[in-house]
Amino acid sequence: MSIFGTPILLWLIAFFAILILGISKGGIKGISVILVTMLVYVYGGRTSTGILMPMLIVADLLAIIYYRKHVQWRYLIKLLPAMLAGVIIGTVIGRDLPEVLFKQGMVGIILFSVILLLYWEKFPPKEVPDNWIFSSCLGLAAGITTMIGNLAGPFANIYFLSMRMPKNAFIGTVAWLFFIVNLIKLPLHIYVWETVNIASIKQSFSLLPALFIGFTCGVYLVKKIKDHSYRKMIIIITGIGALLLFFR
Repeated sequence: MSIFGTPILLWLIAFFAILILGISKGGIKGISVILVTMLVYVYGGRTSTGILMPMLIVADLLAIIYYRKHVQWRYLIKLLPAMLAGVIIGTVIGRDLPEVLFKQGMVGIILFSVILLLYWEKFPPKEVPDNWIFSSCLGLAAGITTMIGNLAGPFANIYFLSMRMPKNAFIGTVAWLFFIVNLIKLPLHIYVWETVNIASIKQSFSLLPALFIGFTCGVYLVKKIKDHSYRKMIIIITGIGALLLFFR
């Protein structure tokens, strides 16, 4: 038995992955690493990015509507230009990248991101690095990684967490950032990589209910978590996801 050519067991894994996506966009950041790992297992590295792309846009739209009052535009504007430049670089790098190297690159990206997150927690700067060099470096890294493997989350987390933003401001600003970037990525996936097509859209549509369920759960959970616990939770979950992908 299969759904749009995907064996039912593998489809259920993908369904659970999109459920996690909804929870992540609802505010429980850091778990996107886990869902990327699961989708790579079901569909493969490059194909999974095309299936995930429409789901990301729908999820971002839900997030910007719900957290619309909390966005911090000045931080978003600092990160966005370099991130868009990174998307272009990632498009060129990832187009002809062999599948094995694609997956290995995703592992390296995640592990490096976790190390950076841990460093910021253990050795917090005396002053928040609120300057264009800091934002440009992280923005460029986020742009490249979001195009290659939808793994920009850890880099964006590093930047916005270093600004010591409250959780709702953090979630609302990240939502707008990725909504803009993912809209720009969509035609690149369609016309350059050709990973978004009729077959991938059918797979995405079959998983849509999981997204709405997950987003509702994510919003509920965020309300229950205090600000000081939120930062620790993001780092722990990101680390778990990195280990899962590393040992796959």
